[in-house]
Amino acid sequence: MTTWRQGNLSAVLWQEFVLVGFPGEAATQALLFTVFLTLYMVTVMGNLTMIIVVTLDARLHSPMYFFLKNLSFLDLCYSSVIAPKALASFFSSKVITFAGCTTQLCFFSLSATTEAFLLAVMAYDRFVAICSPLRYPVTMSSTMCARLVLGCYCGGCLNSIVQTSLTFQLPFCGSNRIDHFFCDVPPLLQLACADTALNELFLFGICGFIIVSTVLVILVSYGYITVTILRMRSGLGRAKIFSTCGSHMTAVSLFYGTVFVMYAQPGAVESMEQGKVVSIFYTQVIPMLNPLIYSLRNKDVKDALRRLGQRWAAL
Repeated sequence: MTTWRQGNLSAVLWQEFVLVGFPGEAATQALLFTVFLTLYMVTVMGNLTMIIVVTLDARLHSPMYFFLKNLSFLDLCYSSVIAPKALASFFSSKVITFAGCTTQLCFFSLSATTEAFLLAVMAYDRFVAICSPLRYPVTMSSTMCARLVLGCYCGGCLNSIVQTSLTFQLPFCGSNRIDHFFCDVPPLLQLACADTALNELFLFGICGFIIVSTVLVILVSYGYITVTILRMRSGLGRAKIFSTCGSHMTAVSLFYGTVFVMYAQPGAVESMEQGKVVSIFYTQVIPMLNPLIYSLRNKDVKDALRRLGQRWAAL
């Protein structure tokens, strides 16, 4: 640790933090460890299975499943950024280095922001497929799909760089105990020795802009899709569209609902106890649910899983 001085004020700058996590006795910690471990194992198995199935089954080599594979990859990534350290902190050291905290925040912000953009891209893909089916193969070519995904990652990188640099340029002194189970912007701002009003404004503004812009794309896309569905005469066609879009809307509602509660409302920084519970949901539960939502509600994925199982059984 180093010494920070401003005028007559002198304090210790910490080079490591302590993740407070969740209070409780050994039995409570053991229960939470079991819950986190179960969620993480199901998340890893579910998302890896989705990635493998989409990669190996030629019938799923379409733009929709290309985006779905990237969604599973992002869920796997940002869950893995959080879960291993959280699991270790239940029974061993809760200490995380300054560099480790910076890295965790950077990659978490990158993955979560990229997922927000990707969900909007997936809504646009469904809009083109349903409202302009004849133009769909040209509009959503493999090159365009790759560019859209790359654009999502660029947006995620930009937000990650801004949030991480603004947060860690602040001096951290006094307590080094982060009132959370991972390094996130709101609990880190509580430890800063400087005025954090600008950081809170940026957090609210950037997250608000990302949520509003992506939700607007999703709402407009589904508005056109709804109009198209109402004009359809085939009940079977409507059912197929509802099945496909229903999975995506469920994932969108879960993700954006929890992110809005955590980041895009004034006063979110002060609500740490609420923030811990919400964070469990969007860092562990949602990444676990997404592959289940898409596989259980999607006939093509279920058929691909069955074919893959039969292929492996024959080996």
